[in-house]
Amino acid sequence: MTATMGTPQDTGAVVRGTVPAAGGGRPARSRRSRPLITYGRWWWALPAVLAVLLIHYVATAGGAFYAFTDWTGIGDFDFVGLDNFRRIVEDPALIGSLENTLFLAFGFLIATNVVGLLLALALNRTLRTRYLLRVLFFMPVVLSPLAVSYIWKFIFDFKGPLNGVLGWFGMAPKTWLADPTLALWAVLVVMAWQTTGMVMVIYLAGLATVPAEIEEAAALDGASTWRRFQHITLPSIRPSVAIASTLMLIQGLRVFDQVMALTGGGPAGATETLATQVYKETFALSNFGFGAALALLLTLIMLVFSVLQQAATKDRS
Repeated sequence: MTATMGTPQDTGAVVRGTVPAAGGGRPARSRRSRPLITYGRWWWALPAVLAVLLIHYVATAGGAFYAFTDWTGIGDFDFVGLDNFRRIVEDPALIGSLENTLFLAFGFLIATNVVGLLLALALNRTLRTRYLLRVLFFMPVVLSPLAVSYIWKFIFDFKGPLNGVLGWFGMAPKTWLADPTLALWAVLVVMAWQTTGMVMVIYLAGLATVPAEIEEAAALDGASTWRRFQHITLPSIRPSVAIASTLMLIQGLRVFDQVMALTGGGPAGATETLATQVYKETFALSNFGFGAALALLLTLIMLVFSVLQQAATKDRS
């Protein structure tokens, strides 16, 4: 009987740069042969990380530092401890600004999410003109908030179109932006009108992930429209709910453009918010230390409510 000589492939020859595996298995690649790109992945993001740290966190830390001083923007300053925050708590006008901020934030959150979800459900699959309507509802989002606010200021004018429509129905004209009760609602309407389209798009993206087969099967089993929405649609779009509500809550808390363009904080401070107070204290009155304290308070409020909102919309399945 003749013996056949094995080839290198038959004997499992060791390739250079590899280590024989135990048990005669496939040889493992040694650490020396790992490409350089593997070691360099972490420092590729270093410039972007440094930019974020410098622009956002270092700037925020600097503002937090000045919140405990009486700096006027020029010259030296003294540390005043918590005096700036004590002044905020004791000032009724600033407490009113905080209340207005919370009212606009939560009103904005509810209005945009409810109307945006209804629009998304209506324009999801059935209407033939849904693509055109989606564009029309989203168009206000891409416009400048100041431009939109000035257009609405003309609409809310005493001799503007809105009072003209009321006159057709025999109703008395109203001073929409000069009435302390109506002015805040007018600001909320403008905010919600411009941003609802963005929420609609977020919910449309979530509804696209809901399987139509499941909804059809539930409909065949006799489930009503509300029960299908409650048990199938809403759980499926929970991530969209979390994203939309978080974005709208933060945007509502830092509202500034619409207030300054429509009312400037008036009448008699009825529409002042923390953001407008930060601007006026810092740049109009040169109270940089006190303005930094207001900004720090607003930042902490946004942080706390964002964490609570994320916890409330967390998927617990």
